[in-house]
Amino acid sequence: MAFQRVVGIASAVGGGERLRKGSATVGPAALREALALGAAALGGSSATPRLDAELLLAKALGASRERLLFLTAGVGAEPVDLPPDLLSRYWQLLLRRQAGEPVAYIVGSRSFRRLDLAVDPRVLVPRPESELLVEIGLSLPQGARVVDVGTGSGAIALALKEERPDLEVVGTDKSLSALAVAWENAARLGLAVQFCQTDLLASVPPPDAVLCNPPYLPEGVPTPPELSYEPPEALFAGPDGLAVIRRLCGQLAALPEVKVAAIEFGSGQERAVCRLLEGAGFTRTEVHRDLAGLPRVAVGRRDG
Repeated sequence: MAFQRVVGIASAVGGGERLRKGSATVGPAALREALALGAAALGGSSATPRLDAELLLAKALGASRERLLFLTAGVGAEPVDLPPDLLSRYWQLLLRRQAGEPVAYIVGSRSFRRLDLAVDPRVLVPRPESELLVEIGLSLPQGARVVDVGTGSGAIALALKEERPDLEVVGTDKSLSALAVAWENAARLGLAVQFCQTDLLASVPPPDAVLCNPPYLPEGVPTPPELSYEPPEALFAGPDGLAVIRRLCGQLAALPEVKVAAIEFGSGQERAVCRLLEGAGFTRTEVHRDLAGLPRVAVGRRDG
């Protein structure tokens, strides 16, 4: 098995015996070898083994990925002081990743647009495709009121507020544990976003625009191992995956003040979501594609 090659990390980083006795120092070549071995170990369980190995070795070192890459580049050829339990740390992190645990949960953070967000199993891992919702929010008029429905870690709400501080942004979620993560992120980043516990848009003053990355996977559909670590209530929504979107559109039908609604959806759901938006009174609908060219977000607009 490829993972057995990780035992070679001991020699790569200066010898397991030295590390057991205390701190060791190594050069850039040894760190590069450790990364190569880690990437090989993850080759059968990750679509991005090299990136994962970099993030996990940086975590084991207690450094940023940028710092690790600086060290492996050999700038100045300085030896690096290693913690005595580096091998054990790196080994355990690689094992967790090989089992399918998302890297974001292992390292405790995820980059989203210009932000570094804290994430853990209380919230969904933010995905690049959800940046489409932020892009749509960026086009809103000055001072618009926006609600990010199902905010989770607060990724969409916080990214939008960071790039458009003039907007009044609110994030809602049913989960108090998810909102705790969002509050922590907002406080650490110094972004004035209001978060509240509610069911979708219930009890929220009518905004000008709604952005939503809802659960949209059909129940029982086969999923990658990584998804078993994420909160199921943020992933699955009834037999066809549209249960939450239907409820949201039902609420939107009673809120004519909402002029723009943007909803992320899954494979093959674009027509159904557009019909639901039209049924909620949005006279114009359009579908936006993600970076992979796949239909990803439906946008409904009302005149006036």
